[in-house]
Amino acid sequence: LIYFYRKPKTKRAKRFLENREPKLKENTKNAMLIKGGNANLTVTEVLKDIYAVKKPFAVLYKKKNITRPFEDQTSLEFFSKKSDCSLFMFGSHNKKRPNNLIIGRMFDYHVLDMIELGIENFVSLKDIKNSKCPEGTKPMLIFAGDVFDVNEEYRRLKSLLIDFFRGPSVPSIRLAGLEYVLHFTAVDGKIYMRSYKVLLKKSGCKIPRIELEEMGPSLDLVMRRTHLASDDHYKKSLKQPKALKPKKKKNISHDVFGTTYGRIHMQKQDLGKLQTRKMKGLRKRPAEKSAEDGGISPKKSKTT
Repeated sequence: LIYFYRKPKTKRAKRFLENREPKLKENTKNAMLIKGGNANLTVTEVLKDIYAVKKPFAVLYKKKNITRPFEDQTSLEFFSKKSDCSLFMFGSHNKKRPNNLIIGRMFDYHVLDMIELGIENFVSLKDIKNSKCPEGTKPMLIFAGDVFDVNEEYRRLKSLLIDFFRGPSVPSIRLAGLEYVLHFTAVDGKIYMRSYKVLLKKSGCKIPRIELEEMGPSLDLVMRRTHLASDDHYKKSLKQPKALKPKKKKNISHDVFGTTYGRIHMQKQDLGKLQTRKMKGLRKRPAEKSAEDGGISPKKSKTT
């Protein structure tokens, strides 16, 4: 196959192509939310609520797409390349797997890994009559449950959820910007997703009193099928360019507490010539000086 590269004719097309070029620091990951050919009302509402949480880093496909990601992934890879999205969520419903969600991510426009989740209970944003966070709010992610660190499938699910919901990378934060919490709890084979709005109340001191108010959406999920990348392929996706790796500095080390230690190489010193602090009590007497020189100082004659 021979591919012909066409130069952009307008500045807008040039900016579009430059935005998709490989970068040392990648852009914020976008997610595409796709509705299957037989999606019911519950799945449709879940996709709408996740889209409201992810905006503006998400694309919602309103038309139904007849595809099965675990059997054929070509349509997902086509949509990923078209919309420049490296994350996806696919919703479907059938008799064998009711209220089904498939969450996954791409690497080089190919499916890296995906996990199928079943919706057992759902409370939408509309059902909870509370104030909502503004669009584009970066959430705080909390994971509870030992299984997220013990089981390989749950460990990969945790990594996938962090990738999906973390939003843009920021160099600094402010206290008033911490207003949205996503909490994931894994217990008894189920994953509970809850979202809260952070309320900063007066406490009488400098640090405010914090309260959590449930905001929605709320999901009770159960894990079904998984499609995980091999260890070699997963390691390849985590590889960083050499320009981003910190350069090693010689003779500098750090301990577990973050203290920096430096080693200095010096020439051999003659401690006999070392200048010390001049104090009256440390001065040498005339007899000591003459003894060091090898002679005996004459005694002064007393005057009569």
